[in-house]
Amino acid sequence: MCPDLHPSKYVQPPLSSSSSPLKGGQEAFSPLGLNAGAFYALSTLLNRMVIWHYPGEEVNAGRIGLTIVIAGMLGAVISGIWLDRSKTYKETTLVVYIMTLVGMVVYTFTLNLGHLWVVFITAGTMGFFMTGYLPLGFEFAVELTYPESEGISSGLLNISAQVFGIIFTISQGQIIDNYGTKPGNIFLCVFLTLGAALTAFIKADLRRQKANKETLENKLQEEEESSTSKVPTAVSEDHL
Repeated sequence: MCPDLHPSKYVQPPLSSSSSPLKGGQEAFSPLGLNAGAFYALSTLLNRMVIWHYPGEEVNAGRIGLTIVIAGMLGAVISGIWLDRSKTYKETTLVVYIMTLVGMVVYTFTLNLGHLWVVFITAGTMGFFMTGYLPLGFEFAVELTYPESEGISSGLLNISAQVFGIIFTISQGQIIDNYGTKPGNIFLCVFLTLGAALTAFIKADLRRQKANKETLENKLQEEEESSTSKVPTAVSEDHL
């Protein structure tokens, strides 16, 4: 008789709200949203800030933006490779977040020095860590929310990033118009500091890593049991 494979009998029971993995991983949403939101605001208002201190340098303002993008691509690749090899999710995420804050502070207080080459260096360094943090934050959140779908986690993270991006862009734009670029950038520094502090308090419950480890251990145990069960059979066949 063929077994009944009706799908309704094999549907995984829904997780209760108290045990939902999203509750354990939602603490990672705000830090990533703060970082990504700061990046979106900075990218949107970069041209205005550069022209504010360096009139007539529209072309170089675009080049500074390109420098941030290229440095960010490099940072994302390097951070991804390091994370894949070390599996130190919280430690790597926290270090990169702190370096993002340091880069933002240095950029804030060197923007008005009158040396455009300094802005290229500080903006590139900031972009390296700020963009490099994004894949780390996504991976860390996926670890914390496992076994929830990665699509759900990524969607919630994107919503958080977009919401903070809109708020930061509008707020920083108003601050720049009324008080100048330095107060506007300090505004972002304050929230990056908050994001770094929140990251430090995240409990590194790497559920996906634990599940993969348990699966591997179970597979090895099954292979050992299978090999030991074959030994008596082989001995009895030789005896016969």
